[in-house]
Amino acid sequence: MKLMITGGGGFVGSRLARALLARGALAGERIDRLVLTDIAPPPADLLADARVEARTGPLLSQTDALREEPFDGVFHLASAVSGECEADFELGLRSNLDSTRALLDALRAQVDAGGKVPRLVFSSSVAVFGPDAAVPMPRVVADTTLPAPQTSYGTQKLICEHLVADYTRKGYIDGRAARLMTVTVRPGRPNGAASSFFSGIIREPLAGVEAVCPVSPDVSHPVSSPQRTVEGLIAVFEASREAFGGRTALNLPALNVRVSEMLDALEQVAGSAARARVRFERDERIAGIVANWPTGASAARAARLGLLPHDNFADIVRQYIDDCRARPDADQTLKGMR
Repeated sequence: MKLMITGGGGFVGSRLARALLARGALAGERIDRLVLTDIAPPPADLLADARVEARTGPLLSQTDALREEPFDGVFHLASAVSGECEADFELGLRSNLDSTRALLDALRAQVDAGGKVPRLVFSSSVAVFGPDAAVPMPRVVADTTLPAPQTSYGTQKLICEHLVADYTRKGYIDGRAARLMTVTVRPGRPNGAASSFFSGIIREPLAGVEAVCPVSPDVSHPVSSPQRTVEGLIAVFEASREAFGGRTALNLPALNVRVSEMLDALEQVAGSAARARVRFERDERIAGIVANWPTGASAARAARLGLLPHDNFADIVRQYIDDCRARPDADQTLKGMR
């Protein structure tokens, strides 16, 4: 089996790659080759695996060559993130919309030439939902809630959902779109996503560093751990068409949590000193984006695939700490923890 992960050098992509390599098989077939594409190389441990091939550079520049290369499956994770798309409209269109269309057309060319129909999982986002005067957004968005995105990022993700569905209808791919919740806690430096602070208010205090929260402690949002996100992507790939339940996107499981509850969990796990490192300083740009996101989400279709969220946010904090302990720089990363 030959697979590709676009965005395979990123945080979720590299974790997905590790999970697939550890399993050794997907949907009952042995994984012989795993191609990771990204603008930067993947981590060294992935490069050391003989089954891995890394291709660096923008996805859009690689798609012409992919027309001549068959794949059994693709996880399409590559994307410009929310804050970047608001700041640079052309970047969002190019990285999210144009690249996805080009990738789908490359897969289509293989099928038109008589090749096997590949299975594709597209990582969409909870950002496809938003408030609209004509379509009020419920407090908890469901699989059946009508998307009405209020950001360029969410709009681009929704367009790509429809493209995946239509290419599937036409028989060019066996496509599935999974709406990811905000993944936290992410290691490393903050990225350009407006949601980056959801990780920063946990990650930085645990490392003994002050963190700034740009929104009110009352802000509620659906989140997921990296582990549950990767499990969800794999389950969506392996699901039969009947089990997936149609061509339209499904929500991955969410833990609906307020910022204040996240900080309560931080204090529960790491003590009051860690919580004290978080200060509130409103950022109108970020707060404005977040205000147009759902406050909660449900995932009935994912539950039928056996996917469930964590019971509480403290478990997500503990998972992050366990991940950090496995890294060489664990002592520095965890110096703020009791």
